[in-house]
Amino acid sequence: MKPATQSQDFFKGALILTVAALVSKILSAVYRVPFQNIVGDVGFYIYQQVYPFYGGLLVLSTYGFPVVISKLYTEQLVKGNKEKAARLLLISLFFLCVLGLILFCFFYFGAEWLAGVMGDQKLALLFRIVAIPFLVFPFISVLRGYFQGRGNMVPTALSQVGEQFIRVLTILLLALLLVRSGYSLYMAGGGAVIGSITGGIVSCFILATFYMRARDISILGRHEIVQTAREALPVIKTLTVQGFAFSISGMALILMQLADSLNLLNQLVSSGLSEEAAKKAKGVFDRGQPLIQLGTVVATSFALSLVPAISGEKLRNRKGQVLQNVRISLQLSLLVGAAASIGLYSIIEPTNIMLYRNSDGSNVLALLSFIILPGSIMITVIGVLQGLNHSMFPALIILGGFLAKYSLNFFLIPLWGTNGAAMATMIAMAFMMAVLAGRLRTILKGPILSGSSILRILLASGAMGLFLQVYLKLTDFFYLYLAPLRLAAALQAVSAVVFGAALYLIIVIKFRVLKETELLMLPFGSKLLFLLPKKTGDDGR
Repeated sequence: MKPATQSQDFFKGALILTVAALVSKILSAVYRVPFQNIVGDVGFYIYQQVYPFYGGLLVLSTYGFPVVISKLYTEQLVKGNKEKAARLLLISLFFLCVLGLILFCFFYFGAEWLAGVMGDQKLALLFRIVAIPFLVFPFISVLRGYFQGRGNMVPTALSQVGEQFIRVLTILLLALLLVRSGYSLYMAGGGAVIGSITGGIVSCFILATFYMRARDISILGRHEIVQTAREALPVIKTLTVQGFAFSISGMALILMQLADSLNLLNQLVSSGLSEEAAKKAKGVFDRGQPLIQLGTVVATSFALSLVPAISGEKLRNRKGQVLQNVRISLQLSLLVGAAASIGLYSIIEPTNIMLYRNSDGSNVLALLSFIILPGSIMITVIGVLQGLNHSMFPALIILGGFLAKYSLNFFLIPLWGTNGAAMATMIAMAFMMAVLAGRLRTILKGPILSGSSILRILLASGAMGLFLQVYLKLTDFFYLYLAPLRLAAALQAVSAVVFGAALYLIIVIKFRVLKETELLMLPFGSKLLFLLPKKTGDDGR
């Protein structure tokens, strides 16, 4: 195959996986709103206590092990070692099956202990259910790694989207059925967690169907036992080190949620809240998770699409092009992340009412909205570092951030309740962002974004925020003439987003924060070129 064709296939495959990941993440964020509407804040708390463990599993089977398996498999195919490549897949499957069985036993037989650690013994049922997908994840991981290693990204993409779609459908249908049938909220939460099982089964079925169509029995064929055993140790070592490094790098937001699952409820109860009030407060706090997730997905989707290009330019030793792509990636994540953070903060109350039917917890959700900015930059920096073959450092920093968040909860929650938990997350995220950005700057040997560019983006987002505050005051009359309350809030929030985004775009384009190159990367960006100032002089400034 010619290099040009290989390059085209690489970028086409990367684009397919990027789109699939984007669709999956949007589904994962959006379904929680109707789910909360069905089960309420306490029901939402119940589900969110267990979700981080499933979220971690999803990262393992999507971004962690498949990436490493595909890399090792491709290396063997390039060398012409087809039999060794097949043995690699068999070793990987064996290792992951053992790992999956260990994790299944931990969650299934340790359900009572885990529930006790969280201060809510009724969660044991949910942990027993969430243990089951760990038996399926080895097959999903190996098959995804197999197809990606052969350059076929379609099975992985379809399995990701199919898994999320069926999971979301199961969650909403079972939650609605169980609540309407009068079952407890813990039973409804257990029904929702069953979505992780149905989603995993569908994903496995899609991948197995593609594998059978490929008529490749290399994994299932007979292999020389002694030779396979000799090759097992280095493969397992690589899978353990690199697999967990890639996985942890994709778990930053999930680990923040995990820290809250482990100690937020206990700290609220210790601070004087009743158990029921603490559960409701945690459920209200968790309203912010889909907002944060959606904000970071939007902010990083354009930026991370450049990561394959960064990897390609590094392989070609084009340092100038690498630096340019990194700069554009970070500028886009800063641009959208700042707008999302300030914009959501400014309209949080009508947004809260629109999505969740009341304004409970608007103050803490306003604080959580500021997590979108450092989260967007951090996720982009991690993607860039991985594109530059630096995957271990981000994993270590994210583990450090998790420990910082977990520890800060003990100090800040007794002082400020759920506001303290939000502040702990902001501090941990800011710490991770700063260290990772510093590392990237060291690797690239120089600043990436100019101070003036950063300042102009922050000023533009600040101007948008000020406009939104005034706009909300001027449109408060909606609540006098529109009923119900949720309809008025929806009209106010949606119109504020439209006008605020339009103003923000005009400001950043008129002040040349976005150049023509960056503008063309945005949806409908070519339609906005007329807003660029007329060129004066050589550089157009």
